[in-house]
Amino acid sequence: SSRNKSSFSSIRFMQSRDHNVHLDKHRHLDVPFLSDDTKKLKIVLAGNPNVGKSLIFNALSDMRVDVSNYPGTTVEVIKGSYLQAAIFDTPGIYSVSSFNDEERVARDIILDADVVLNVVDAKHLERDLFVTQQLIDMGKKIVVLLNFMDEVKRYNIEIDIPKLEHYLGIEVVPIVAVDRTGFENIHAAIRRAAEGIQREELHSHLHVMLSMVGSQAEALLVLEGDATIAERHGVEPGGKRDEIYIGRRNRVNYILDQVVCDVSSKRRISDTIGRWAIQPVGGVLFLLASLYITYLFVGKLVAQDLVAFTEDYLGKEIVEPWIQSVLLSVVAGPSWLHELLAGEFGVITKTTTYLFFLLLPLVAAFYLVLAFLEDSGYLPRLATMVDRTLSHFGLNGRAVIPLILGFGCITSATITTRLLNTEREKIIATTILQFAIPCSAQLAAIAALLAGAGLEAMFVYTVVILAVLVAVGTILNKVLHGEVTPLLLDLPPMRLPRLKNVFYKTSLRTYHFMTEATLWFFIGAVAVSVAHMTGFLVVLQTILRPLTTHLLQLPPEASTAFIMGIVRRDFGAAGLYQLTLSPMQVTVALITITLFVPCIASLMVMMKERGLRIGFLIWLGTWFAAFAVGGLVSQIVIH
Repeated sequence: SSRNKSSFSSIRFMQSRDHNVHLDKHRHLDVPFLSDDTKKLKIVLAGNPNVGKSLIFNALSDMRVDVSNYPGTTVEVIKGSYLQAAIFDTPGIYSVSSFNDEERVARDIILDADVVLNVVDAKHLERDLFVTQQLIDMGKKIVVLLNFMDEVKRYNIEIDIPKLEHYLGIEVVPIVAVDRTGFENIHAAIRRAAEGIQREELHSHLHVMLSMVGSQAEALLVLEGDATIAERHGVEPGGKRDEIYIGRRNRVNYILDQVVCDVSSKRRISDTIGRWAIQPVGGVLFLLASLYITYLFVGKLVAQDLVAFTEDYLGKEIVEPWIQSVLLSVVAGPSWLHELLAGEFGVITKTTTYLFFLLLPLVAAFYLVLAFLEDSGYLPRLATMVDRTLSHFGLNGRAVIPLILGFGCITSATITTRLLNTEREKIIATTILQFAIPCSAQLAAIAALLAGAGLEAMFVYTVVILAVLVAVGTILNKVLHGEVTPLLLDLPPMRLPRLKNVFYKTSLRTYHFMTEATLWFFIGAVAVSVAHMTGFLVVLQTILRPLTTHLLQLPPEASTAFIMGIVRRDFGAAGLYQLTLSPMQVTVALITITLFVPCIASLMVMMKERGLRIGFLIWLGTWFAAFAVGGLVSQIVIH
């Protein structure tokens, strides 16, 4: 058949007369982000994780994108424009279901799709075609984009694509996403999108359910036991998931037997590295080396060395004085307005310094590491290695990334909780970060003070902080409703990341985060500046003095260090240098300052990620835990 490109307007015209492309008749979901223009054709990219959906989306949308959180979740949905159509990228899934937030979001977007571009890893047809067959069973209009065809050739895997099209009943377009090979055929394939060949044994079951639901896609999900979809239609969820899944797997296995003609036993060095990275001994060594390199880059090079230059020199010595001089020519000083805008905690000066000279390097560094780990194929292996240990804290292996990056910067680590599957896991990880993980800026001051206090002080500090970390994770795991989600990950082949792709992902993610964070930092700067101008910070120091002197048994001046910790954690730790303390007083002060409230930058990001209510509860909890634990240790070790 001809693959000549034609005007995309013909796609919309054909909706009225071509059976291959038309609007589904099911009820559109009440999500403004999806239905802001119901006249537009909705094209949705769907498939397993790590199959190249984002690369394809970026190419088709040509960077005309809109990013927002799906309502009721922290899962980001990316929407773009493809000629006259709306195109959506979805989270990677292993089936269209509702086991976690990512799957629920992907499910709802797929249900609302007019055409589904199902991206399939050609090297893993036995895995990816399960989703393909489910989409076919749902009655969706589909085109299969068969990615990684370059690696198929390298492995000498022979796939009979005409036969695959015959058995699926839909068009299959072989592509190589990284260099856009085959993309010229996607446009015409969308015009020919069609329903595939549904398994006969499903017909009778779907016929009965369709009379109650009215949509083939939703009828299938109800039969598979999706409680959310069943509730939408006021019916009981079905109990045929196992039966349907087994039938679907058998169908996929049969297709594979017909279309995969020859598989070579050729192995590459990357396969050896990939297997070695998850073995007990080699995996641990690989894990430690990777985490250490990540810490050196994010926690040391960027969070300490680079930020020391950008924040202290560029921000405070060059940009802030320049802003103050400009404002002086507009706003007469000294005045309350000048103090608010460019004072010690000025809204314009501090927001500029925090956003562009503190947060921007940290966020860009994190996203660079994340993109590198993703593209190399090591991120799933890293999660696999620590999954069992973290399950005791209500987390799965994915949480290792934010917990380790927290030792670099709590702010950027809080961003990484987006990697986790459920809101429950995100709350647990965020709470552990805010309670018990000292950032790199704090660590420098903590290490110096503990070195002078002696081994006993270092031992007490370490034991107490580890005990709090374990206690927080264990308690939240017991208290919060829900269970640990199983770690379901594909282990893609290890490969050298493509730098163009890594830098593209880094720049796009950094840009979207910075645009979202600006308002929150402005709000935080206003709050701190007003508190300083009204004397509320002094009031806080006065309130804390009885706790500081009686409960913690520290000098009254220590309350100033704690208050400064609200602005920056390292300010608080550095403030302890000026005090004359005994070794055990140093220990108590450092335990309190570590458990104390997150700095204003971390607080603003936490409020953004977890919401005002959860963020405020965690914030209050750190106040209570810091003085409760610090006070308890004080009464035991200080005589």
